[in-house]
Amino acid sequence: MAERTGNLLTPPPRPLKPAGMIRPALLSLLLLAGCAATGAPDRSAAVAGGSAPPLTPERVFGDPDIAGPVARGVALSPDGARVTFLRPKPENREVLDLWAADTAGGEPYRLIDAAALSSGAALTEAEIARRERQRIAQRGVVEYHWDDQGRFILVPLDGDLWLHEQAGRRTRRLTETPGDEIDSKVSPRGRFVSYVRDQNLYIRPVDGGRERALTTGGKGTLSWAVAEFINQEEFNRFTGYWWSPDESRIALTRVDESGVDVIPRSEISAEGVTTTVEQRYPRAGRPNAVVELYVQQVANGRRVKVDLGPNPDIYLVRVDWSKDGRTLYAQRLNRAQTRLDLLAVDPATGRSRVVLSETLPQWVDVTDDFKPLADGSFLWTSEVSGYKHIQHRAADGRLLRTVTSGEWPVDAILAVDEPRRRVFFAASKDTPIERRVYAVSYAQPGEPEALTPGRRWSGAEFARSGKAFTATWSDPTTPPRTGLYAADGSLLRWIEENPVNAAHPWAPWAGAFPDPQYGQLVAADGQRLQYMLLKPRGFDPNLRYPAIVNVYGGPASQLVRQAWIRPEYRLWQEAGYVVYVLDNRGTPNRSVAFERAIHRGFGTVEVDDQLLGARFLQTLSYVDPARVGVYGWSQGGFMTLMMMTAPNSPFAAGMAGASPTEWGLYDTAYTERYMLTPQANRAGYAASDVIPRLDRIRPDSLLLMHGMADDNVLLSNTTRVMGALQARSTPFELMLYPGQRHGIRGKALQLHQWRTWSDFFDRRLQPGAAAPASR
Repeated sequence: MAERTGNLLTPPPRPLKPAGMIRPALLSLLLLAGCAATGAPDRSAAVAGGSAPPLTPERVFGDPDIAGPVARGVALSPDGARVTFLRPKPENREVLDLWAADTAGGEPYRLIDAAALSSGAALTEAEIARRERQRIAQRGVVEYHWDDQGRFILVPLDGDLWLHEQAGRRTRRLTETPGDEIDSKVSPRGRFVSYVRDQNLYIRPVDGGRERALTTGGKGTLSWAVAEFINQEEFNRFTGYWWSPDESRIALTRVDESGVDVIPRSEISAEGVTTTVEQRYPRAGRPNAVVELYVQQVANGRRVKVDLGPNPDIYLVRVDWSKDGRTLYAQRLNRAQTRLDLLAVDPATGRSRVVLSETLPQWVDVTDDFKPLADGSFLWTSEVSGYKHIQHRAADGRLLRTVTSGEWPVDAILAVDEPRRRVFFAASKDTPIERRVYAVSYAQPGEPEALTPGRRWSGAEFARSGKAFTATWSDPTTPPRTGLYAADGSLLRWIEENPVNAAHPWAPWAGAFPDPQYGQLVAADGQRLQYMLLKPRGFDPNLRYPAIVNVYGGPASQLVRQAWIRPEYRLWQEAGYVVYVLDNRGTPNRSVAFERAIHRGFGTVEVDDQLLGARFLQTLSYVDPARVGVYGWSQGGFMTLMMMTAPNSPFAAGMAGASPTEWGLYDTAYTERYMLTPQANRAGYAASDVIPRLDRIRPDSLLLMHGMADDNVLLSNTTRVMGALQARSTPFELMLYPGQRHGIRGKALQLHQWRTWSDFFDRRLQPGAAAPASR
């Protein structure tokens, strides 16, 4: 369940130096911390709003994107000659085109204009659902794929496929069918294009010729070569087939959903049309889809079944080929998610053996960090030390060496330079609120070499040679910038410099808002909690302001980062609010102890941590303790409800959007990972149900929001709260979005969403009525 606010205002980041840690051993001692939690010098007194015009919601949700031209989907061509990326149209940031920049220099240029090729055809339900799982909210060219030789770029658009040929810069159409071609790929040697249509797998020669169906049995509850709902939503596996390096075989899944419960769901569109969807939705404790793995020969269609073990109630979370194609690797996770097995498979027979098993008593996280090497060994990440770190293991699974170590976590392995025996990775080594790119030898490990600066949030894509990489980074005052860098971290050229100059959309407000202040609190068990605080525009230390707390609080997202500040936060500052964000125990990018503190108990320690933060906020001389509000979406909505219903809650108002309100209604993999099954943890499920707590909701203090076509957190989660509040005669406010799913899409609806939030909190917290600060 990824953090989702229903808007598009969350680009990459970078921050300021964190403040000294505040150590209140008891909640009462929190008052001693007072104003000590400051980060970089506050420029608000000097700026005081300056001469900049007011920042309006209409501008934030309008065109062009207020963050400027942000590159997305950045990739280096296989030959390293150019960088390709997706760029929003200046006149409509919801439509993306494909652009390129030559690594040797010169201005970026557009390769594919989405408007020139788009038919405007509606997407099928399968593709709509797939994009929802991938969190793709834009239109136009939303994905593309290079072949391994760098000759072609495959582009799906409006359900059909186009092929851009580098020679001659020609783009031609490959398919034109009633159904959508999804999960399209170019085969490793560039001879075929493959795709799934109507639950079956097809291939087509790149140089011409008819398509060929590799499977024909997909229909109804049976699908070939697809990732089922759970893998897409909870394990970030969006494909169900994998080409062997020599193109002779394809590993592919067979998914049988016949045993999954059917949950009738009414989708109400903006036109008032009601459609009943019979959704196969695996709720916690109930049956999952049965997923099998096969290896099929491309030439003759012969297929062998892979031995995944005697128990079919498992998750097939990752599949990879060895460099020479002689071994297929599959990662098998048990239903309880406490054991992850790496299987080595003979692709000719399907026989498998366990190479490595990773076990933890709470749960094992699934990653993309398995990297097979040419000599048969592989790189892997493990949390057995208490932090996620890189290991080098032999082909038989034996530990050869620990590559990284220390009291900090590796975020992800980014690339491997085998000739130089170096691994590149992202990590928050010095502080949890920054992310840098590092390199280290996996043959002779030492201190990792930082390739990107600190006090920012960076991500990278590496060339296959390991000699160059693209990095996209931001910090609180710098919107996302993308550059091409040498392997030592030196800048070669900008790809999307995005400077905040006079022509930049953010230019009128550059320097007009106070900088964020970063600090730390200490949880009841002694672990450090990171927070960020933003003061209102034109801040006056002699006044007391209302405060707004944004919360997610779940295992899927970290909010406190040294990154470009969300424009929605700037709107709160503009309106006269103090903005506060805290990452509680259970959020990611920390130690095993920190992340797994929530095991078996959603709504426990993470709520305690947020209440700790709110009560610290109330002690600040410039915050009115009677005017503190909270809002969150998805798991943040659940957290909002739990925080609003805590005994002696400090919150005067709250907005809960798309909230899971009873965890037995949510899906198997996510819920059982943290809470076990309802049958095994009845007390934990009962304690996390918000309904028995609703007696503590004050009249007119709650706004509920939900998309009426949500296929992730079903609308029934909100309607049960509505019914319970009505049964208690407790007034509340409600906003439902016809046709919208788990995220609210489209500029007009996002503007409406913001106006609804703003109107609600303005009426409840009255930001215009700043009172003199108490002395």
